[in-house]
Amino acid sequence: MIDITKAEVNILVQLQRAETETVQIELFLNGVEKEKSLLESKKADFQAALDKLKNDFDIINKACVDAGLEIKLNDDRIEKSSENLKKVNSKDYAVLLREIDNNKKRRDTLENLYLKNLEEKETQEKMLIEQEQLLVQLTQQIRSQQEEIDRKSEADRERLEEHRLQRQQIAGKLNPHLLSRFNEISQASGGIAVVEVRDEVCRGCFMNIPPQLYIEVRRCTSMIQCPHCNKILYHIEAVS
Repeated sequence: MIDITKAEVNILVQLQRAETETVQIELFLNGVEKEKSLLESKKADFQAALDKLKNDFDIINKACVDAGLEIKLNDDRIEKSSENLKKVNSKDYAVLLREIDNNKKRRDTLENLYLKNLEEKETQEKMLIEQEQLLVQLTQQIRSQQEEIDRKSEADRERLEEHRLQRQQIAGKLNPHLLSRFNEISQASGGIAVVEVRDEVCRGCFMNIPPQLYIEVRRCTSMIQCPHCNKILYHIEAVS
């Protein structure tokens, strides 16, 4: 056991109060950051959907360009075959006529495809412009909300720094071995290292401690830890 004095117990209790305040404010501010992150995720999800829309638009735009080029090539083939009609014999003439006819049918198919793609392109382009404008609005809205969250939590951030400084000052008064033990227990138990024991009941886990251990806590000559939750115990004598 680590020897301890009543004064050191009082310092431990003060340190625990500062630790509790610090942890509570940190938890609150972590929630604030989570809220801001959720807003940022909302924007990121919207941006991802917009990026997909842009990719779809690029695809349909390329399909329109490709279809236009294919129509031009097909028209060039029709024109060339039509010129060749004047230079061939009757057998080749029939072959060229079938070729021209097939290319004209292909042109009809390509033009229908081009018109369909062009209509889809115009629809997606309109949607893309609308979504880009919405993203600008959403970005401004999220930035405003995040700034408001920061404004509301500014006082808590200042309080956190004050409690951290207070904790540091109190910790400087403690025996290094006691402080090391306090920090170990605090880190392992979510910021609670020192608890009161009252009527032989640990106020940390609400379990009964052995009577002899209760007597040792009241004597306050050594650091006593709860056999159930491992927290450092202290006792406040009732005022008669």
